[in-house]
Amino acid sequence: MTVQPTIGVLALQGDVREHLAALAAAGAAARQVRRPEELAGLQGLVLPGGESTTISKLAVLFGLMGPLRAAIRDGLPVYGTCAGMIMLADKILDPRSGQETFGGIDMIVRRNAFGRQNESFEALVDVAGVAGGPVEGVFIRAPWVESVGARADVLAEHDGHIVAVRQARVLATSFHPELTGDHRVHELFVHMVRTES
Repeated sequence: MTVQPTIGVLALQGDVREHLAALAAAGAAARQVRRPEELAGLQGLVLPGGESTTISKLAVLFGLMGPLRAAIRDGLPVYGTCAGMIMLADKILDPRSGQETFGGIDMIVRRNAFGRQNESFEALVDVAGVAGGPVEGVFIRAPWVESVGARADVLAEHDGHIVAVRQARVLATSFHPELTGDHRVHELFVHMVRTES
């Protein structure tokens, strides 16, 4: 029998319900996380999209910045989409004043790189490690990765820009697979959690 891992979704802002549903469809027991004590017992965590500066401020306000940085450093598997990707970057190219990240991937990310809200788009993206053909990527004020360090692996590019990266137990995409009904990227993350936690 396959073990059902418990994976949290950071519920400070963003498309939390969609990630909870995608994780459940991918075989995980998913629950919301808003406070440091709710990190206990998790085998993985998803950082949803939203607005990265707001997530940063709320993480500080709710006392999650330090505990989440420590959990990622200690090897908790984490998957971030869009703003979640920005929060996993060790460096932001154009941060807002006072903006902090959790870190975890040796990469430099550019916020809103693909344009404003009205320039949002969908595109098919080939993601290394995801079988069955390209996934439909929903890009909403999406970042892209300017560069990665030696420890990070590029999993996907779109239009010449890096849009999916993995470093050890940390995964990030600049697009939103949770909005499409295709749960293969979440299945990849759940597999990471099962095999590496």
